[in-house]
Amino acid sequence: MESPRAPLSGLRVLDLTRYLAGPFCTMLLADYGADVVKIESPKGREFRLPGSERDSYFFLSSNRGKRSAVIDYRNEKGRELLLRMLDGFDVLVENFRPGVMHNLGLGPEMLTERFPRLIYCGISGFGADGPYRDRPGFDQIAQGMSGFMSLTGTAEAGPTRAGIAIGDLLGGIFGAHGIQLALLERERTGRGQIVNTSLLEAMVGTLSWGAGMYFETGAVPGPAGQHHPLASPYGRFRARDGYMNIAAGNDAMWEKLAGALGHPEWIQDQRFSGPIDRIGYRDELTAEMEAVLAEDDVAGWVDRLNAAGIPAGPVFDIGQVFADPQVLAREMLVELPHPEIGTFKTTGLPVKLSSSPGTIERRPPLHGEHTDEVLLECGLSREEIETLRRDTVIRQKG
Repeated sequence: MESPRAPLSGLRVLDLTRYLAGPFCTMLLADYGADVVKIESPKGREFRLPGSERDSYFFLSSNRGKRSAVIDYRNEKGRELLLRMLDGFDVLVENFRPGVMHNLGLGPEMLTERFPRLIYCGISGFGADGPYRDRPGFDQIAQGMSGFMSLTGTAEAGPTRAGIAIGDLLGGIFGAHGIQLALLERERTGRGQIVNTSLLEAMVGTLSWGAGMYFETGAVPGPAGQHHPLASPYGRFRARDGYMNIAAGNDAMWEKLAGALGHPEWIQDQRFSGPIDRIGYRDELTAEMEAVLAEDDVAGWVDRLNAAGIPAGPVFDIGQVFADPQVLAREMLVELPHPEIGTFKTTGLPVKLSSSPGTIERRPPLHGEHTDEVLLECGLSREEIETLRRDTVIRQKG
């Protein structure tokens, strides 16, 4: 039986990205079949482990599925080589500050005019224009400036960052989304276009009901803490051996929960009789619930509440996540051999397609591992490649 074709098979992506937002974007494209060629600096790779020649978890986590070519495109010969290569690519992705590519002679308008089918994606800190366009932008800056941190954490702790680089990752996801929209449009028109997104726009674009509360009431919402600001009981609770989440999102679930916890009288308690009441008396309700939850472990309560039709789940640490049977059943842990670290572990594909699934079969590349291979595919002769190597325009690992 013939293997199913990945949805982005045949798509060629030139990846000029570094750090996290851009590499995550191109990794998502590689996961679903795109041939992603990562162009890296001859000066070396970012995020090496201190005192080590091997790649760090930071690089490995966002560069699977790619090939690596080392080309110094900051000099004239390197730029000429890059332009020669681009004729065979569908997409270029970069995450420099706006203006950097113009200064290199590789600006988006010039490239899309020269290569009309090219889709050019730029991911920056603050966007392609506006008063902050030239500012350096990193994840936590965007988390703070988007309002996200003001909604996260507790009043006592103050504004709190997410535990992962959520701004970078959302920027990468929206970048990949924009590229796929542009590919669909190219199927209709035959022409590529420029796609822009930023960490700030990605974060603001996902404020959802946090922004909606402000739009509707004019009041600035504060940190949500461990409980949903619009429902109760809906949040994090402590059981005998740890924390769990319970989400009784409507009156029917609340009544089931009160019964499952052995306190059906709570349903008639005026403090807890309606959704607004339960929000107003959240602290009292939480205290009474946690007194009951302390009688059993998290696992026991999760089983009992789910059996009663009440959404509930444990608060796992990362180690527990990758030992969880549901996570493993959905193939969200993938292991591949790696020449430097032995076994490369990575997260699986969060989106499954029935007839054209993606795959994770290629480990992250070594620095410059595929330089010669890629250039030969782009039509260069071995003599030209050797000349470029002597001129230090390119480098092959080893």
